Amino acid sequence: MTVKLKKRHEVPDEHKWDLDSVYASVEAWEKDYAAVEAMLPRLTAFQGRLGESAGTLLQALQTRDEISKLLEQVVVYARMKEDEDTANSTYQALSARSRTLYAKAAAVGAFLTPEILAIPEETIRAWLDEEPGLAVYRHELEDTLREKAHVRSPEVEELLAQMAEVGAGPSDIFGKLNHADLKFPKIRDEEGNEVDLTLGRYLRFLESPVREVRKQAFEALYTTYRKFRNTLAATYASSVKKDVFYATARRYPSARAAALSGTNVPESVYDNLIATVNRNLPALHRYVQLRRRMLGLDELHMYDLYTPMVADVDKKIPYEEAVDTILKALAPLGEEYCEVARRGMTVDRWVDIYENEGKRSGAYSFGAYTTKPYILMNYQDNLDSMFTLAHELGHSMHSYFSRRHQPYHYAGYTIFVAEVASTFNEALLTDYLLKSTDDTKLKMYLINHQLETFRTTLYRQVMFAEFEHIAHQRVEGGQALTADVLDEIYYDLNKRYYGTEGVVVDDLIAVEWARIPHFYSAFYVYQYATGLSAAAALSQQVLTEGGPAVERYLEFLKSGSSDYSTNLLKKAGVDMTSPEPVQQALDVFDRLVGEMERLAG
Repeated sequence: MTVKLKKRHEVPDEHKWDLDSVYASVEAWEKDYAAVEAMLPRLTAFQGRLGESAGTLLQALQTRDEISKLLEQVVVYARMKEDEDTANSTYQALSARSRTLYAKAAAVGAFLTPEILAIPEETIRAWLDEEPGLAVYRHELEDTLREKAHVRSPEVEELLAQMAEVGAGPSDIFGKLNHADLKFPKIRDEEGNEVDLTLGRYLRFLESPVREVRKQAFEALYTTYRKFRNTLAATYASSVKKDVFYATARRYPSARAAALSGTNVPESVYDNLIATVNRNLPALHRYVQLRRRMLGLDELHMYDLYTPMVADVDKKIPYEEAVDTILKALAPLGEEYCEVARRGMTVDRWVDIYENEGKRSGAYSFGAYTTKPYILMNYQDNLDSMFTLAHELGHSMHSYFSRRHQPYHYAGYTIFVAEVASTFNEALLTDYLLKSTDDTKLKMYLINHQLETFRTTLYRQVMFAEFEHIAHQRVEGGQALTADVLDEIYYDLNKRYYGTEGVVVDDLIAVEWARIPHFYSAFYVYQYATGLSAAAALSQQVLTEGGPAVERYLEFLKSGSSDYSTNLLKKAGVDMTSPEPVQQALDVFDRLVGEMERLAG
């Protein structure tokens, strides 16, 4: 029997996030929209004047923050109302208008950084000492000055700005080819029905318990990409050359140095990550062999890596039970954290809980400085949904504490630390569930879930990071990135990471590089691996050390972006400039493989 989805107006209030606390009506939203528009000339009035005095600079930064704070609220409300029911034309229009306003405000404020950089460094440092109001902007201004060596003359900067649209070309071309033009063959599903293979369905087919379905999907997908490998190689090579061009233009020693400079992450973090993972490849090989045995296969192919080793646990977990379980799992973090989390998931209505007709799929944490840290869910009464809720709650609690302890301009946090709080919550939930059950099947399911998180978020993303690094080094060394070269690099990495004993590294996997969108945002994916490593280390500290580790962790959540990410994590108890946290995470992976081997017999 098919359960008909409710229309948005049929969903009870207690199951919906409380957006009325942001705006009680569209009219109230319109009032703030108009207010932001009216405020923009106030910021424009500072153009050409930032170097006048410390007071002028302070007023300009305060005006920027005042506008940004209200603009953020306007944008967030419109986006979330649209996500409630994507077919609602009223909220579609609000969301589109808010995006236009955001772009307009960004253009108005574009003069700020270049003008600040035009002020002599010694002048800014003198102003920081003499104007008390600027103290709160010290880290931001020092971070801006840090990049001064890489800012060129106004003429060069103008040319680089004009190049932005051209620079976006490779990514745009890849996106069009990948999502609009590429068509994949039909395959047969588990029931023998002929079905369309799409990028959206690919992972589901790869997780199929029926091996023939997995094999068909894998071969159909990569055979298609292989037909376009020369075009895709030229597209990706252009993207790499673009990265190298910008790095050279801004006087960085390499494209990687330029990419990591934005968040002031030392290149040693990247190198330590790759080196530590490579030293721990035997643990991955062991896991792959275990996977082969548990699936009952003579040899493991690349299309066998995603299907669960343990059948789904048919465990019904209503939302209220999930909330209760999550709170028990998070108990080590103390009363304040748990009470805020409890109220957020229940009486304060942070969470839009269930699916409804037209609602955006998936899950996220979102909000503004002035709003609740909302969570979109499509809760399904199962284990996966409970883990998703714990994950998104981690993000929302990070936002909650940051917003309450930081001024507006430091309340956000970088991508480098963004996944720490969410993955941390998942780690505590897994630990709690494993300790509170004697059900062997459930234990194996949970360990399978955690092992796959490590494989896909740590090992696989580091393999991607290594591929990107090699590709950029080749171009920087004057070598061509042809399809053959890219295939060879990628295939050799797969052989090294997954091993060859009892494993068939299928020829077609060589072309997987051609479908990874993240490669067009160079040196980004490594942050998934560092985030997981930091979360694994911090959660272990909280579980073993208790009080002092909890205090350090909560202080990290309260810090927003008031310091560089690596410094914030160091204060929390994790030094990402050393190999140690990554090694600790991989030690957890190794222990879990051992535990699964024991349970599987």
